[in-house]
Amino acid sequence: MDKIILKGIGFHGYHGVVEAERHIGQKYEIDLELTTDLSAAGTSDDLTHTIDYAQVVQLAIKIGTQQSFRLFEALAEAIAAAILDQFQIEEVRIAVKKLSPPIEPTLSYAGVEIHRKRKSDG
Repeated sequence: MDKIILKGIGFHGYHGVVEAERHIGQKYEIDLELTTDLSAAGTSDDLTHTIDYAQVVQLAIKIGTQQSFRLFEALAEAIAAAILDQFQIEEVRIAVKKLSPPIEPTLSYAGVEIHRKRKSDG
């Protein structure tokens, strides 16, 4: 199966266990891999035969900036579920990184990665 890869989607979100994190916010970065058949798009050179990744990016940013979660596991789950619901893909892999988390010693980021598949209809 083929993949669309979107790396380094950045936004300022209001997520965290600590109330101050949800109030002040943090910088986040998301990486996405969308698994789907890209052969029709490859042979036709037509956007209607593929996933418009600009729409995927906007959806991820909308969820990341307009909703608030205590855990970035929940943020990742919400984005993955929305992508599977709104786009014709078989699988999504999402990595969510909280840049400069409030942890000592200093970390460049803390994150999670999840992999979800479309549920079969039967």
